[in-house]
Amino acid sequence: MKFRRSSRMREHVEINLASLIDVVFILLLFFVVTTTFTRETQLKVDLPEAASGTPTQDTELKQLEVTISADGTYALNGQVLLKSDLDSLMAALQKESSGDNSLPLTISADGKTPHQAVITAMDAAGKLGFAHLRITTVEPQPAKP
Repeated sequence: MKFRRSSRMREHVEINLASLIDVVFILLLFFVVTTTFTRETQLKVDLPEAASGTPTQDTELKQLEVTISADGTYALNGQVLLKSDLDSLMAALQKESSGDNSLPLTISADGKTPHQAVITAMDAAGKLGFAHLRITTVEPQPAKP
C-alpha cells in the first residue's frame, strides 16, 4: 500500500477575496448610513413642543445658533456668554458672523425659558439685520395608553 501522494498531484488552493471585500464594504456603508450624529451643547435645553412646522434642510455651510437655557443664560454656537444682556449678545453675534447678516440664525430656547430672553435674542438679531431667523421646537410625543 502506498499512502504518500506524489508532489505533482497537489493543487493550489486559492481563496477569492473579491466577494469578502464586497461584504466588508457593504457592512461599512450600512454602519455609516445608520450612524446618528448628535450636536452636543453646553447648556441643557428641553425644547418646547409644536404640532405644526416644517423640518429644515441644513444646506448652508455656516450658521449661527443661539441657545437659551431655562434660567435665561445665552450661548452662541456652544460658547456660553459671560453676561446675559442685549449688548453682549449683539457683540457676540457681530463677532461670530464677521458682519455677514445673511447667515441663518437659529434660536433654541428651553421650554421654561422666560419669554423676555427669547425676545431679547430676536431683538439682537433684528438690530444686526439678520433676516433668516428660525426657532427650534420638537414634535409632541404621542400619548401612551
